[in-house]
Amino acid sequence: MTGDIETEPNARLELAEDAQELLFRSARTPNTFTDEPVHDEHLEAIYDLFRFAPTSMNQQPLRILVLRSSAARARLDPYLAEGNRPKTAMAPAVAILAADLEFHEHLPKIFPHRPNAGDAYADRAVRENSARFNATLQIGYFILAVRAAGLAAGPMIGFDAAGVDREFFADGRLTSLVVVNIGRPGPNAWFPRLPRLSYDEVVTVI
Repeated sequence: MTGDIETEPNARLELAEDAQELLFRSARTPNTFTDEPVHDEHLEAIYDLFRFAPTSMNQQPLRILVLRSSAARARLDPYLAEGNRPKTAMAPAVAILAADLEFHEHLPKIFPHRPNAGDAYADRAVRENSARFNATLQIGYFILAVRAAGLAAGPMIGFDAAGVDREFFADGRLTSLVVVNIGRPGPNAWFPRLPRLSYDEVVTVI
């Protein structure tokens, strides 16, 4: 599309400018962290935000394993790409975000107006595809919720997912998708911001 963006005369975002900056424009992926801890209250506040965001049939397949102890981090370290190890060691909390491949077992509770909703996911391939897709949606919401809590999120896919699954999810029910470092940004936390595509390169209106 070319030309001006067509808007209402007084079109504006309802979200306050400082909130837009916190969640989107000024938010960055940190490469260093302070030693300020991430408390359970932070994690609960993050969950209380992102749990309301939509998923197909309210599936909510995302599961989160938070690593804070040195012993837990030592178990994760061998499976990380070498470049991701120093910043992960520095982060006060590290979350392994995984998809529950048996999410359909919860549908009678979370999609109660269709008691047989789980039947749509009896086929394992269909169920796994839906679990991965909807958990990935929730990962985006999770990152925004971390930012809303005043923390920074450093998502990474540079890790051996099969190894992480063997180490932390040996029963095969969960499959890891992303590892996210969480905390307060430390000194020299940011690389230069990379370019973004323009509106006209991304959006087509017909």
